[in-house]
Amino acid sequence: MSDDEWWRDAPAKPVIRVEDGVRARSLRGEIARSWWSRRFLSVLESLGLSGRLDRGKRYARQGQVLSLSLSKSIVVGQVQGTRPEPYRVRIVARAFTDEQWEQVEQALAGQAVFLAKLLAGDMPDDIEAVFDGVGLRLFPDDRQDLSMDCTCPDWQVPCKHLAAACYLLAESFDTDPFEILAWRGRGRQELLDNLRGLRERSGPAPAEEREPPLSELLEEFWGPPTTPPAPVAQPAVAAPDALLDQLDALPVIVRGKPLVELLRPAYRAMVEESE
Repeated sequence: MSDDEWWRDAPAKPVIRVEDGVRARSLRGEIARSWWSRRFLSVLESLGLSGRLDRGKRYARQGQVLSLSLSKSIVVGQVQGTRPEPYRVRIVARAFTDEQWEQVEQALAGQAVFLAKLLAGDMPDDIEAVFDGVGLRLFPDDRQDLSMDCTCPDWQVPCKHLAAACYLLAESFDTDPFEILAWRGRGRQELLDNLRGLRERSGPAPAEEREPPLSELLEEFWGPPTTPPAPVAQPAVAAPDALLDQLDALPVIVRGKPLVELLRPAYRAMVEESE
């Protein structure tokens, strides 16, 4: 056995367990819940990484990831493995340029439903079509758009440390879909501010919705009076004792008169006192 093959028969070292690491919320089955986080994982699988991703699912659920943070186009984290010093992982997506984002924002602002859903914190189902329409891909779909590296000695990409970070990244996308857009170079507040500004500058309202100028209103004010609308007939006021006529006749006779007739003066008197 050559010196460079010693590791093949070397016993596997136990993983150093972490007590307060970042732990996946899902304990079994699929980790991704929303369509956009599932889409992110499916893109990774389409790049031939599905078999390697599963290696990190246990790490993600055990809480071996010490930290994970996302900024413009890059995700960095630390994952505890078999060595005392945690491994550093990095997942990089190519950020779109400002000019490319301007095209995307113009397309998004042109459809109110997209703006409404984004303001509500939801990812529109067909938002990928908007990016496709300007020649872009929201999710990295080739190795030129996506790169990963880890400080561990494993030559495979992704290693289980990177795979664990990918699963936790998918869960973070579940919680906040805007992180996907930030990963591509546009943060939540900047995007929403730009979309609001585009909507406000989209031009005057249609002619039928615009208010007439003040000069036209003044001409109408000093013009001849218009014919007032015909008065609306007011409904007749019911007699105070009309309710008694709607009741079934009471089979009660008092001093030779039906009880209903004796009650009528009382109903009329109550109305007069209230007036």
